[in-house]
Amino acid sequence: MALRIGGGVGYDRARLHALGMAAALFDVGLWQLPDTILRKLDALSGDELALWRSHPKLSADIVSRWSPPVEHIVQTILQHHEREQGQGFPQGLHGPAIDADAKIIALVDTYSALTLPPTSRPRLRPHEAIRDIVKTRNDQFPSALIKALLSEISVFPPGTVVRLNTEEVGRVIAVNRNHPLRPKVEVLADGKGQRLPAPKLIDLSEAPFLYITGSVGEGGR
Repeated sequence: MALRIGGGVGYDRARLHALGMAAALFDVGLWQLPDTILRKLDALSGDELALWRSHPKLSADIVSRWSPPVEHIVQTILQHHEREQGQGFPQGLHGPAIDADAKIIALVDTYSALTLPPTSRPRLRPHEAIRDIVKTRNDQFPSALIKALLSEISVFPPGTVVRLNTEEVGRVIAVNRNHPLRPKVEVLADGKGQRLPAPKLIDLSEAPFLYITGSVGEGGR
């Protein structure tokens, strides 16, 4: 996914190669941490969190020993937990100071952690993860990267049966590339679950007060 986002923002072949290498290696330092931290289901203690937060530097140190050197990849790996407003780690860098490849990897890593959590945390559906990311976009990730991510994810592919905030049920018939969370929906049942005499077509990108709360097959409400 990192490579697709890189391509979406105009990376050439050489930059995609470097991004791909960093995306494959950015968490290699985790394997130097104790299993008790990696497998812990409860919240980490202060000392454990500090140790876990050392993994970007551990990963960067490992890759820095390569020959020939790959300085740019080392920088990307070191900065993949930095965030736009300086709330990241290990250096607390702000937007312009953060490596561009690191921002892409950070976004993909966040999306993956929400939809495929490594522990027993609740797993979010794609549209829920996207909403979480969009809510914090000004604090964590550049809007251009979020847009590139959205263009690569079929949050509600055609054929998905969804429930609206009005409790109406419908089927997605077309994806809106510019607004992936707001596709065209063919409403089949009203808010009381009664089937409509004829389907009602709604383009959610043109209906600001309507939105999808979840897919019916997943029990979304």
